[in-house]
Amino acid sequence: MTGSHRNQVLVVEDSADQAGLLRQYFEKAGCAVHVVGTGEEALSAAADLPPDLAVIDLMLPGMGGWELITRFREVVPECAIVVASVLDASDFPVADAILPKPFTGAQVRQVLADLTTLGRIP
Repeated sequence: MTGSHRNQVLVVEDSADQAGLLRQYFEKAGCAVHVVGTGEEALSAAADLPPDLAVIDLMLPGMGGWELITRFREVVPECAIVVASVLDASDFPVADAILPKPFTGAQVRQVLADLTTLGRIP
């Protein structure tokens, strides 16, 4: 995070526990966080306030994470995408970073640091 910019993070997670944990970790890291539970809600939220970073669970009701990632790349191509899932990492679609579940606060901070270093987020 540089200057006064707070990274806008969109968490797409249907588990309230996991969503709350992600919110807590990203807020502690200085990010502004918006949480939604479905892919459809994520696309709507991204249209209202394009996020710098989207954390997407692959196992979502309705539109799955794989389809959501494809749609996100079309709608918000500048948004960095992080996949969070219990699936084996080899099954993840291509993303800017991964957060295998269960994740820790240290892993969240590392993802933010890595994406900042790569210039994917401010």
